[in-house]
Amino acid sequence: MMVGKIHKKPEGAQRGDPNEAISRKLKLLYSAVEGEGIPDRFLDLLEKLDLAESASSASDDAERP
Repeated sequence: MMVGKIHKKPEGAQRGDPNEAISRKLKLLYSAVEGEGIPDRFLDLLEKLDLAESASSASDDAERP
């Protein structure tokens, strides 16, 4: 019968479980990193990459008959 299993918590969700503590800390770390801005230098590099890809794509298109 499935009735008893529906309301049962997963094994990893028990209080005092080391996996729960690790999960909670990782979520906090991810939230902190997610809130940080992207450095200008990295944005500049991404823009240069986009320009290089566009130039490469344009030259590839020009070479096609």
